[in-house]
Amino acid sequence: MVIYLCFFKGATKDVIPKIVNSVVNVKLSESDTGKRVSVIDLPGDVLIVPQATLGGKAKGRSMQYHANADKVLGMELFAQFISQCQQELESHPSWVEAGAVLHHGTYGNRQVLQLDTNGPYTHLLEF
Repeated sequence: MVIYLCFFKGATKDVIPKIVNSVVNVKLSESDTGKRVSVIDLPGDVLIVPQATLGGKAKGRSMQYHANADKVLGMELFAQFISQCQQELESHPSWVEAGAVLHHGTYGNRQVLQLDTNGPYTHLLEF
């Protein structure tokens, strides 16, 4: 599962547990039998990518990002999200025993990501 994450102004650490609970438990993945399952039930790897451009808004012919949380707060919230995701995933023996891993990008840095997917299957979750 690839999670692109952006925090807006007004975001607080109080929303992190709700986000974590949703992304690790929502049934978005498809099992070998075709049944929808969570990343824990699959079990599957998780990649978390900080993606501030999700907070962009078109103004004229350019993008503005005034709605995004400032960089310091964004870094703090991203670090907390990573930590809580890791704790939640590792609390499930089936996820750990399967050798599934959590990877994440670095907040505030440009990063290159190449992604192959087996279909157009993208969801937007807002909190």
